This record gives sequence, structure tokens and C-alpha cells, in this order.
Amino acid sequence: MKKIFNTVFALFIVTSLFAQDGDPKELHQTAKAFMRTGDWDNAVMVLKRGLAADQNNLEMQKDLVMCYYLKRDYVRAMEGVKSLVDRPDADEVSFQIAGNVYKALEEVKECEKMYKKALKKFPKSGPLYSEYGELLWSAKKFDAIDQWEKGIEVDPAYSGNYYNAAMHYYYAKDKIWTIIYGEIFINMESRSERGASMKELLLKAYKEKVFAEADIMKGEEKNKSEFAKAVLQTLAKQSSLANKGLNVESLTMIRSRFILDWFATYSSKFPYKLFDYQRQLLQEGMFEAYNQWLFGPVENLANYDQWTKTHAEAFEAFDKFQKNRVFKMPAGQYYK
Repeated sequence: MKKIFNTVFALFIVTSLFAQDGDPKELHQTAKAFMRTGDWDNAVMVLKRGLAADQNNLEMQKDLVMCYYLKRDYVRAMEGVKSLVDRPDADEVSFQIAGNVYKALEEVKECEKMYKKALKKFPKSGPLYSEYGELLWSAKKFDAIDQWEKGIEVDPAYSGNYYNAAMHYYYAKDKIWTIIYGEIFINMESRSERGASMKELLLKAYKEKVFAEADIMKGEEKNKSEFAKAVLQTLAKQSSLANKGLNVESLTMIRSRFILDWFATYSSKFPYKLFDYQRQLLQEGMFEAYNQWLFGPVENLANYDQWTKTHAEAFEAFDKFQKNRVFKMPAGQYYK
């Protein structure tokens, strides 16, 4: 009797192990482990077994296409993409993966069709607007900015569109939107490499765009944005402070006075989170440290390092404050 029991128990264990080995969830986790180490071949092999057991699993299908893409097997990736985006439950990430594959194959027209289809399904997707704009920009279609602006309008908490729009306006005949969108982006991605590189563009925009001429309002007669005009008019009051050039100290003074004037004149008409944040820092005595962090490393790194040492307490207070907050633009503050 004991022998029979042991045999049955052994069969139960073996059966359980085989069942576990064929479990789609377990297979997916195994595949993800291979993906984390860059072992795309093993990941593909395991994902195909998982999909054989659960052929409608969207997450595994996305991972399989992504593996083909990352191992540069674009033919199989494209085969997977076509079925992926046709699924009724295809999500935003499905279309983003498809965009990567189309771009890798330089299928611009098909990729554009795909993004249009995606945005009909997800009309408030910041990432999709951002990536669609990048596709148009790479094809030298300068209406790419329309996609980035729409992304900012409908999904203001997504950072990518601010980055792309700030870059676009820096190279366009525009004085204001690089400094607005650029600073928003830096605060959204305060620790990223792109955030650090945007600081350089921001300083250049103040020098080469905003204060390039004594008359800041010159050429702004046809500007259709009342918000942009209000910002420029408020900055124009401080134009004389740029007579000896722009550095961290002069920019801190200009921007401090700007905030005081803005909230005395325009804040009720144009509520804006970026300016609310600047005023908060000003009121709490951290605005100088903020401007040092924003412009110092670009303007003069040695001076910035020295400032952080001689103002250690002020800088540490700002650094701690910044690390414990998340900056997001709210809905309803789009004025472009």
C-alpha cells in the first residue's frame, strides 16, 4: 500500500511540475528574465511557448514583437506588428512598439497611417503625439509641431512633447516658447540627461532670443497668443538689467521681478503652474538656489560649484525640497 502511495505521489509531483512548466504566467516571467539580460533568443523561444498555451495574451504578444525588434529581426517584428495593432484590445504601448518597427524599416507612410489610427483610438495620448511628431520631423515635415502642441494640450503631464516643442521653437522665429516649454521639461525630468541638456538650450534662448535686442516686443505684432505677449511684455520691463550681459545673478533678478509683476497683473487671467512654482520658491527663499541649479552648471561650472559650497545650507534645502516633489502641468492651462 505504501509503495502504491509513493508511486501516485511521485506521479502527482511530476504532473504538477509539467503543468507549472507549461503555465503561461510562469513562462512569461521566465521570458521577462531573459529579456532583462538581453538574451532575446531564449526570450523568443519561451514567449512562443507561452503564446501556444495562451494565444490571446496581449502582453506576451507585445513582448515577442519587442524581442524581434531588439534582436533586429525586423521581418518577424513586422509580421507581429500587423496582427498586434489589429487587435481590438491593442493599447497605447502596442502602437508605440509598432511605431518603433515601422521607423526601423523606414516605412514612413505606413507608420503615419498607423499613428493616425492609434490617435483615433487614443486621442489623449501624449506619447503617441510625441512619437508621431518625431516621425514627421525625421521626414522633414515641419507640421510636426502641431502634433507636439496637441500632445501638450490634451496630455499636459507627459514630458516628451515639451522637449520636442522646445527644441523646435529654438530653431524657429519664436522668442517665448523655448523658455516656457524648456523650463517645464527640466522640472519634469530634473534628473535626466535630457533635462541637463535642456538647461543649456534654456540659457541660450534667453540670450539669443528673448534679450537679443533691447526692444523685446519688436516683431511680436502678429503674435496671436495673448499669453505669449503678456509674458514678453512683463519681461520687457526688465530689459535694462541685461545691458551688462546675462548670467545667473542677472537672470535671477529679472525672473524675480517678472514673477512679482506677473502676479500683480496677469495671474488671474492666465493661471500657470510653472509661474506658481516659481513664486512658491521665491516666497520660501529658494528661488536663488533654483536659478543657480537651472543656469549655473551651464553658465560657469566652477562658479556654480563655489556657490553651492558657500551657500551649502540654502542649496541643500532646495535640493531636498526638489527631490521630494513631482512637477506636473495640470489640464486647462494651454495658451498656445
